[in-house]
Amino acid sequence: MRVICLDLEGVLVPEIWVAFAEKTGVSELTRTTRDEPDYEVLMQYRLDILNSHGFTLDQIQEVIETLEPLPGALEFLNELRSKYELIILSDTFREFAGPLMKKLGFPTLFCHELEIDGESIKAIKLRLPDHKRRSVQYLQKLNFEVTAAGDSYNDLGMLKTSDHCVLFNPPEQLTKDYPDMPVARDYRKLMSFIESPNP
Repeated sequence: MRVICLDLEGVLVPEIWVAFAEKTGVSELTRTTRDEPDYEVLMQYRLDILNSHGFTLDQIQEVIETLEPLPGALEFLNELRSKYELIILSDTFREFAGPLMKKLGFPTLFCHELEIDGESIKAIKLRLPDHKRRSVQYLQKLNFEVTAAGDSYNDLGMLKTSDHCVLFNPPEQLTKDYPDMPVARDYRKLMSFIESPNP
């Protein structure tokens, strides 16, 4: 049996932090895992900025509520889920993802949590270090064949470990760094890759 593992932000929905940066005008928050491969370093950078500006969880959630899935994402997911088992492996947080999961029809999501003190985000609580790669490994131990798709450096562990992998609409530098990885630029090509008997 095959399981499809997808990243969330940049693959199915817009980048949450970029949207929040645009809303608040704090350009430093546009930095994502496309720019900083070390996720914990990136999140500490973000938390420091949030705290320095006094931003609250409510303010971030208000912006997330306005986001919509990327064009074609819901139709793609509906078709995918009619044929395969699907798990979203994301470095987002449960406190952020709720509205987006509702708009995507509540697919299964493995992600992290936040440590909240009142309205302030104090720290991140990683579900498991390197959880995307390790989730794929555990699925394989259960005798699942895993196909994975992601768009950023923090997806590389998941992609390299999976039985079949594809970069979805990645930044140019990532394709240069990993020229042997196949690339899909739209959902039609992504579905074609997934359905190929020998991706």
